[in-house]
Amino acid sequence: MDFDLTEEQRLVRDTARDFAAREIAPKAAEIDKNARWPSEIIAKMAELGFLGMAIPQEYGGAGLDNLSYSLVMEEISAACASCGVIMSVNNSLFCDPVYKFGTDEQKKEVLTEVAQGKKLGCFGLTEPMSGSDAQTMATNAEKVPGGWVLNGAKNWITNGPHADYILVFAVTDRSGPKIKHTAFLVPRGTPGYSQASPDHKLGIHAAHSCTVFFENCKVPDSAVVGSVGEGFKVAMATLDGGRIGIASQALGIAKAALETSVGYSKERKSFGVPIAQHQAIQFMLSDMATELDAARLLTWRAAAMKDSGTRHSMQSAEAKLYASEMATRVAHRAIQIHGGYGYSTEFPVERNYRDARITEIYEGTSEIQRIVIAASVLKG
Repeated sequence: MDFDLTEEQRLVRDTARDFAAREIAPKAAEIDKNARWPSEIIAKMAELGFLGMAIPQEYGGAGLDNLSYSLVMEEISAACASCGVIMSVNNSLFCDPVYKFGTDEQKKEVLTEVAQGKKLGCFGLTEPMSGSDAQTMATNAEKVPGGWVLNGAKNWITNGPHADYILVFAVTDRSGPKIKHTAFLVPRGTPGYSQASPDHKLGIHAAHSCTVFFENCKVPDSAVVGSVGEGFKVAMATLDGGRIGIASQALGIAKAALETSVGYSKERKSFGVPIAQHQAIQFMLSDMATELDAARLLTWRAAAMKDSGTRHSMQSAEAKLYASEMATRVAHRAIQIHGGYGYSTEFPVERNYRDARITEIYEGTSEIQRIVIAASVLKG
């Protein structure tokens, strides 16, 4: 693997870094405190091509590679993890599967506007009683003349309160030993489609999520994404790529926590010297930096494999597992370095700590990542 970034990748990263520093970081504490949907930031991310990064230009995307996407995700998430996951869902969980599995009509009519950021997408797999175990999914779609009728609910749908489309998964066949799922594109405003109020969460306050309901919600046959009965494959392929996005989000959170901690340790004094001169602080900083670099290499490897067309389920799972748990450890140490200030909202490390925790849960918990990795290891 080539560890040197191309000129284009460096330019994209630096553009994202500059944008994040100027437009996002100054607002991050405010939008977190008020749980405010950052519409003006999303609009500017769209202008920069950050909402459909790996989608070809003919379908409204930036036509960049997945490593560039990871680089940008890290920079945006370092400034504001909420903005990072809004971007990640649109890129990884909506645009990517519609591009890979959608029809030409779906790509032209839906993907193009979403990749441009003119409209927003979300992803509906998790249910109140069904998450990683898709065999217990309750949402179903019944075939009727000319289309399908959906009934059920999906929860924790990031972007849900604001999305124009949802890629939703429903059971379409319960006759065999294993139920079969199908993916559907459902526009906001379709009769029978409704939403609950936004969720109240520990972190990523500005990235609104909600429960979405389907009550006799009829969609045409043209709403099917991929093949009927093949929805589980669509979901798994999507999550393989989505885990790269969440790993990159975790990198950004950890990067922010480390940089803040380095700056604080040089200014804060104890026993007559900056605490950066104390070996206890140096050891924590060294561990934080080492783990961040290790997680970044795992994530870049997974992104590079996706770019090459190589199967990357195990590598994406490794990146997501290690990066998410690393982010929590780094944010934990950052609070320790800051002492009492780390526990207050005066410094951003308490927000980093709250935001990091979710990266171990969504798009597959750490336990699911370990199952995926073990399956690959045992298969040989």
